Amino acid sequence: MSNHDSYRKHFFERGWCRFEFDEAIAAWIESALPFARKAVVAEEFSRWLRCEGTWFVGVNALPNRADGSVGTGPGLQGELVDFIRQELYTDHFAWDAAQVSVFYPGYPRPKESESEKAFQYRCRRDAAHVDGLLPEGDSRRRHLREHHGFILGIPMVEYDQNTSPAVIWEGSQELVRSALSKRFNGIAPGEWSHEDITDSYHAVRQQVFEQCNRVPIVACPGEAYLIHRLAVHGVAPWRNGAVASADGRMICYFRPEFLDADGWLNSP
Repeated sequence: MSNHDSYRKHFFERGWCRFEFDEAIAAWIESALPFARKAVVAEEFSRWLRCEGTWFVGVNALPNRADGSVGTGPGLQGELVDFIRQELYTDHFAWDAAQVSVFYPGYPRPKESESEKAFQYRCRRDAAHVDGLLPEGDSRRRHLREHHGFILGIPMVEYDQNTSPAVIWEGSQELVRSALSKRFNGIAPGEWSHEDITDSYHAVRQQVFEQCNRVPIVACPGEAYLIHRLAVHGVAPWRNGAVASADGRMICYFRPEFLDADGWLNSP
């Protein structure tokens, strides 16, 4: 089986895949890492330091261009980009400004204005969620607001399985697809964003916890991982014995939006 076929099988069956070391990704990291480090300490992004200083959220903090390039460095390219274009049927999209996600020793600690229930969920369930289903208002009711095509994680520094790795519930994407298909049945896709899907979302999330394997994702710089847009995923606590540099656990995430609501739910 070729690498491409192996990636395809793993991605569509389990909801994620890790790409082997690629010189093209390593070259991109070399050019982007100084900018990621600058973002972490920039005054304009100080609002992103959360959870008592143990998490730099860093949404859209990397100043990359639409081709993924940063500074005078190369655009995003290589085997993983070829895979995205071939398997996710998207040859024309712009890379969004990447999230520079950094975790530090002690995570998780309570987020500002976070309820005790929400904090305990962060501790026990890795803040597991599906991207694009945003909690809104004091009651945190969920609505479909964003239509990401995928989630691409590029580790910028070395880290290990104790250093707050991303976690995924394998195969959860199809349970989520089935639950939301039933919830939106008979409703035009253009109206889905008006629907409160909180109850359906909580029910399928519990089903995922009961039926799917929770797997930590660890990758080295030069490697990368792709997560299905419908997969339930989160971030593990920082464990004793974690090995990390002063950079913490730094990963750049890309989540380009190029689908409509129907494509978000029903595309492969």
